[in-house]
Amino acid sequence: MATGEISRETEDPGSGEALTATGRLSVARRIEPDRPRLPFSPGQLAQLDEALTVSTRSTGLEFAVYLGDLGEESRERAEQLHAGLGARAAGGVLIAVSPGQQVFEIITGEQAHQRIPDRSCQLAAMSMVASFREGELLEGVISGLRMLSDAAGSA
Repeated sequence: MATGEISRETEDPGSGEALTATGRLSVARRIEPDRPRLPFSPGQLAQLDEALTVSTRSTGLEFAVYLGDLGEESRERAEQLHAGLGARAAGGVLIAVSPGQQVFEIITGEQAHQRIPDRSCQLAAMSMVASFREGELLEGVISGLRMLSDAAGSA
């Protein structure tokens, strides 16, 4: 994009500038597009990473969090994401959150389900909903992780 100004100066134009025959100074400027806004700051991402690490290490289960659009069939999409854990899926726990849709899913693999009963998942979900209603996305996810890892117990 270029903009122009009438210039009466006879100085040589600088880099990205050109003096036209009519005396107009044409200036080229780089316009950087706005970066997409991320839901978490770097500090918040570090908190989430720490919560995931502690949950995984203390229980021996593979905890994962997905944040993004889950589509119309949110449960099916969350199950696909959980299956993406590969060999670790049986002992995996996925919390998939779609803030735009106001939907989340908790998926447990076969081994994880033996250690984390449905009732514990429901309690974690209720805790997460309470935080989400207050606009506390990160706190809700971390609270859910802690409750699920507490229910699973140590490895």
